[in-house]
Amino acid sequence: MKQSSSVSTGVGQKAPSRPESVKTAARTLSLFESFAEAQTPLSLTDLAKRIDAPVSSCHALVKTLQSLGYVYVLEQKKRVYPTKRLLQIAQSIASHDPLLESVSPVLQDLRDALGETVILGKRQDYSVVYLDIIEGTHTVRYAANPGDAKPLHSSAIGKAMLGEESGVRLQSLLERLPLPSVTSSTITDRDQLLDDILNGQRRGYFVTRGENVDDVMALAIARPVFGETLGLAIAGPMERMSRHYERYRETLIRHGDRLASL
Repeated sequence: MKQSSSVSTGVGQKAPSRPESVKTAARTLSLFESFAEAQTPLSLTDLAKRIDAPVSSCHALVKTLQSLGYVYVLEQKKRVYPTKRLLQIAQSIASHDPLLESVSPVLQDLRDALGETVILGKRQDYSVVYLDIIEGTHTVRYAANPGDAKPLHSSAIGKAMLGEESGVRLQSLLERLPLPSVTSSTITDRDQLLDDILNGQRRGYFVTRGENVDDVMALAIARPVFGETLGLAIAGPMERMSRHYERYRETLIRHGDRLASL
């Protein structure tokens, strides 16, 4: 139940060029993501194709990463693969995240109580970035990754973030907000979206039904945590979420209040 999206720059328009340093940074991240996707050593030619770079640029990038200890080269067929250096750095960063260290026990408890995937997110401009994902225990479950970005208008946490605004501020935000159709169920009419947000404010929680991922339902709330407004959501298959709606809603709100009391 994963989804990718692309952004069109419009007919006859060129995408804005990136400074060289930004382009190199993006290629470096794309390189490591390519290895995660392939799960096997890659040749320079294959790697260049995957990160959409000239072979010469890819070669220079690999040589730099090799000199820093992030990748090594297999002599047979000259294939490349990452060392564990990046893993160790990532683990060190993640294990000392001041926010997640405090909230993780609540997220784990919520997942254990319902068996559904639990998501913690924060608004970033016109989208929500997932800070942590605790995957559900059911065989069929919603899957996502930390760092995934979702539109405000089509995701449950996004709606919860919109619900933090009111009056003129909410109206103004909705007027500026891009409303692409992510699925056939996505709300793309501004008046309808406003009604949906207002209903969520009255209820005290927000709902998506196949609006971000087909056949996935999510419930979300927003709570202040250490001075930051965070979104907490549970997501799973539509049928199961609907069947346990009331219990899921009550449990979500209870755990959200625990977050706010930290």
